[in-house]
Amino acid sequence: QVQLVESGGGMVQPGGSLRLSCTSSGFTFTDYPMNWVRQAPGKGPEWVSGTSYDGAYTYYADSVKGRFTVFRDNAKNSLYLQMNSLKLEDSAVYYCHVRSSDWWGQGTQVTVSA
Repeated sequence: QVQLVESGGGMVQPGGSLRLSCTSSGFTFTDYPMNWVRQAPGKGPEWVSGTSYDGAYTYYADSVKGRFTVFRDNAKNSLYLQMNSLKLEDSAVYYCHVRSSDWWGQGTQVTVSA
């Protein structure tokens, strides 16, 4: 069965960095573009970033452009999100998602707090 497991979340001060990881199994990772989506308390889901199946193309929401970098290691069936210059408003649960599917991870909490 499909499994997506995020890790790397935590608490960090404004301006800090975190790297999220998503390890996958149960499907052919290299066949699928991938997304990162976040949800803050009391808000709807927000698409953050995406990458093509081979990582050659990457996409970002305006709110994170220039601060976040998405990349993947297809040999490890893993997706990553490097988050720099974190802001208070980046606090959310971050999910990895297989594009055009109902496959989601369980999420990892990112809290940016002074």
